[in-house]
Amino acid sequence: MARNVNDIINKLPASRRRKIEKRASALIAEEMTLQELRRARAMTQVSMAKNLGVAQKQISEIERRTDMHISTLRRSIEAMGGTLSIVAEFPDREPVVLAGITSLDT
Repeated sequence: MARNVNDIINKLPASRRRKIEKRASALIAEEMTLQELRRARAMTQVSMAKNLGVAQKQISEIERRTDMHISTLRRSIEAMGGTLSIVAEFPDREPVVLAGITSLDT
C-alpha cells in the first residue's frame, strides 16, 4: 500500500513538524515569479513600465513569459531596484557566479 507524505509527516513529533514547515516556508520564499517579485517590491505594472520606458502591456507580457533574453530579465530586475546575478550550481563543487553575462559593460 502506498504511503501518503502527509501521513508520514503527521506521525512525526510536533517539534520536527515545525522545523519542516519552517524550512519549507523558507524554500518557497526563495523562489518567486517576476510578478510575485514586483508585487513584493510594492510596484505596479504601470510603475514598472514607466521605469523601463515601455507600455504596461509589455510588462504583463514579460511576466507571463517562460523564456526571455537575459538582458530583458536584467532590465526588469534593475527597474525594481535590484541587480541580477546568475549562479551555476553543480553537485561536485560550490556554486559559481557567472561573470560577464548580466552586464552590458563586458
